[in-house]
Amino acid sequence: MSEETPVLRRDAEHNRLRTLAAAQEVFAARGLQATLNDVAHHAGLGVGTVYRRFPNKEALAEAIYAGKLDDIRAAAQAALAGQDAYEALRAFLEHALEQAATDRGLRELIRQGAGESKQIARTREGIVECCGCLIARAKEQGTMRDDITVGDIAPIVAMIDSVMDLPSAGAVQPWRRYLALILDGLRARPDHRGQRSS
Repeated sequence: MSEETPVLRRDAEHNRLRTLAAAQEVFAARGLQATLNDVAHHAGLGVGTVYRRFPNKEALAEAIYAGKLDDIRAAAQAALAGQDAYEALRAFLEHALEQAATDRGLRELIRQGAGESKQIARTREGIVECCGCLIARAKEQGTMRDDITVGDIAPIVAMIDSVMDLPSAGAVQPWRRYLALILDGLRARPDHRGQRSS
């Protein structure tokens, strides 16, 4: 028994790593609508093997994305130190979307929290809170339109998500161009300041 146990443990760890690697690829390509069955098939493992390590999709997503979202939250918190709140928000969104550019699952978690665990939900709430603070400060500084709210962030990420897979025709990736256009639309302008959209 003492000789078999290390072998069983090595096999279990090997299967766990195979599951994580497969899930990263499946979620990145297909998003969090993919199932544990999809992951097991991609890993070349039995469904029961995957369920023994990860009882549900939320647990598997947490194992993959908790650390990545923690890094994004840290970047959001660091952005709060910027003197120009509009520029700090712009730089943060570009950084966050760059991290998620090749990972549909991560983009989904950033914008809507689909399939998230409680830990991921708390991290995501922290990111949203930081964005809300930056928006409020930018409006106070007169650099952002008065009608912009933190609720606009998720739709912006969704819009960028829709162009992430467009082929690049030049040096600038399409999503960066469209993000710049959208963020420019959030700017306050002297001739429009104080006006609200109808």
